[in-house]
Amino acid sequence: MARRKRDYNYFNEFVQLADYSCQAAELLHQSMAGFSAADIEAEMVKMHEIEHSADLYMHGIMNRLMKEFITPIEREDIISIVQQIDDVTDTIEDVIMRLYMYNIQSIRPEVLEFTELIVRCCDALKIAIEDFHNFRKSKTVKENIIEVNHLEDIGDKLYTLAVRNLHISSTDALEIMNWTEIFYRLEKCFDECEDVANLLESIIMKNT
Repeated sequence: MARRKRDYNYFNEFVQLADYSCQAAELLHQSMAGFSAADIEAEMVKMHEIEHSADLYMHGIMNRLMKEFITPIEREDIISIVQQIDDVTDTIEDVIMRLYMYNIQSIRPEVLEFTELIVRCCDALKIAIEDFHNFRKSKTVKENIIEVNHLEDIGDKLYTLAVRNLHISSTDALEIMNWTEIFYRLEKCFDECEDVANLLESIIMKNT
């Protein structure tokens, strides 16, 4: 009797999507740590390659889901997880796009604090997702959901201080407008990570 082909593992696919978010976060952080206005277009191209790969991977999961009869969790939950993880990667890309579009020549000191936190937030989210297949018993998932929420709270406070410092230190209307938008995009990265973490938590509650 022929052996049955190994079942498609949606949980592994979630991890790969989260890895794209981690790659994007790390690229953003490294780009800001060695910021050069002359290199920002090239960095944006690298970021788009990650985002495009994530999109293709997401569509592959969706195509598989359309053919699937039985899924490990509700179909709607799989769709939401996939889309919201992809939103994290998209939002990280938005930051570097704004730096390019606004022709930013030097970054403000708070930026590296943001990007370091975004890396930590994406890493914590990926760790939670790596053990999500075992969500009924895993402490790792719950601990890292809490960590994402904690980092989002730190990010909110950093955003408030960064915008305040911007208005205190600058009287240039264009600079204030551009950096207010960039800080908003940076803070939104935390919100997107938290949205995924909250979704995971709600799925756990539904299934336990």
